[in-house]
Amino acid sequence: MNRFRLIAIGTMMLFALTIVAQQAATQNASPAENPHSRGGVNSGVPTVEDHLKMLSEKLALAADQQAKARPILQEMRDGVQKVMQNQKISDDERTSKLRACHLKADKKMREILNDDQKKKLDQLEEDAHMDLHGNVNGTTPSRAPQN
Repeated sequence: MNRFRLIAIGTMMLFALTIVAQQAATQNASPAENPHSRGGVNSGVPTVEDHLKMLSEKLALAADQQAKARPILQEMRDGVQKVMQNQKISDDERTSKLRACHLKADKKMREILNDDQKKKLDQLEEDAHMDLHGNVNGTTPSRAPQN
């Protein structure tokens, strides 16, 4: 059970910054362009501009914050793509490396955000976690057991 919790938490951290942008991308993509297909052109990773646009809207980023966020998001995207394209590593290793990419980007992003924006980012990450894991074991988020 603890391993399952660690995997769930790791997955939440893994996709916390990208889930909203991915949803927008997949709503407009045809099945042939499905960004979630493993080893595809973008392997489910949103473009830097799409990700920046989503964060700018959700967090009300100022122009100078956007300029600082762009290289952070680019570094994260490059790292994620590199890991996703590496077919020689195990799934556990892939998850670990992806988590490290996202944690590094999250830490850097928080350095350029004010307190209100950090709270909004926390909420985005929580919402992303619920989107990914809200229906685990057939339960709804509001009825999930509290441990």
